[in-house]
Amino acid sequence: MKQNKKTSLGILFALSIFGLFTSCAIHPVAWQPPTKTEFIGTTALNEKLKSAQIISLNGWYGPEDILFDEDGNLYCGVHTKETDFSDGKILKIDSNGAIEIFYDARSWVAGLHFDQAGNLIALSHKEGLISISPQKKVTVLATKDENGKPFLIPNGLDIALDGKIYFSNTSDVSAYTIKYGRKVILEMNPIGGLYFYDPKSGKVKTLIDGTYFGNGVVLSREEDYLLMTETTKYRVLKYWLTGDKAGKTETFIDNLPGFPNGISIRADGSYWLGFSTKRSDALDKIHPKPGMKKFVYGLPNFLQPKAEEFGMVMNISAEGKILHSLFDTTGSTLAEAGAVKEHGGYLYIGGDVLPHIGKYKLENESKVEITNY
Repeated sequence: MKQNKKTSLGILFALSIFGLFTSCAIHPVAWQPPTKTEFIGTTALNEKLKSAQIISLNGWYGPEDILFDEDGNLYCGVHTKETDFSDGKILKIDSNGAIEIFYDARSWVAGLHFDQAGNLIALSHKEGLISISPQKKVTVLATKDENGKPFLIPNGLDIALDGKIYFSNTSDVSAYTIKYGRKVILEMNPIGGLYFYDPKSGKVKTLIDGTYFGNGVVLSREEDYLLMTETTKYRVLKYWLTGDKAGKTETFIDNLPGFPNGISIRADGSYWLGFSTKRSDALDKIHPKPGMKKFVYGLPNFLQPKAEEFGMVMNISAEGKILHSLFDTTGSTLAEAGAVKEHGGYLYIGGDVLPHIGKYKLENESKVEITNY
């Protein structure tokens, strides 16, 4: 019995020392999250996403963005292992589910979009903003902003009719790992940004310098503003491109019930907003306490809190109101729903570590087709 107590004390001491040294690597700030709203009204819980069909990725993980070409082929960026984002590909999946490697990116690829010339514009975590021609010739467009800050976790992407490419970067400090993602969430420091690349000049311009886990990006139907999700702040920002407010940033929707990730537009001008998971009461409680956040970050991986499996997608109006919501509250079919794209009467859903893509048939929701995706 004495030996067991000594062993337990020894383990606790070792964990304390481990946590002390590890916590030195994190510099969190205090942040008071807004009071979480309940799942009622247009966010009332349901299990609609459980009915989604599954498109296998044959052992690949992390379809963070989903794209279709004119022939109906699906494209997505993936990584090779569930918890390892250091190597990845762009997959091409035909209507029969046959998979081919479209591009060996040697890293995870997040944002994807075709330009008017048919080039696949992508955000590679290794090469930055790249263009892949129909003949699969790869051109690196940008690896850093005009001030020399590198795009280490380039994320969301959209292209305007004039060819300008708008995109986000989550961090200019480090490449992505699950541990580093946890650090970004806990620190609450503005280490990302929103940018555009002008293919005519070949130059990058910063639109917002300093974002909180800047993620999905989408242009409005009239291209008068741009939306970008800020995952750790539970909100979506609006950046005005034209009019009297051009160059100004405001909050489009705030105090969301989860971690917003990908965002895409519908033909009616409303948006699909995907979430990595719902909010954590425990995380919200420690956000105002930097010391507690250091302690939590210093815990060994097996003691670290895990994201809850919870699929959630919301349809948001052009005015920033939640119209209706889709859920898989146990994550049995869709453990996350970070990527969301509408095509052919279906909603295609992916996520950072999902091993498949969900295909949800839109029945009771308004059936409109998205264009240029």
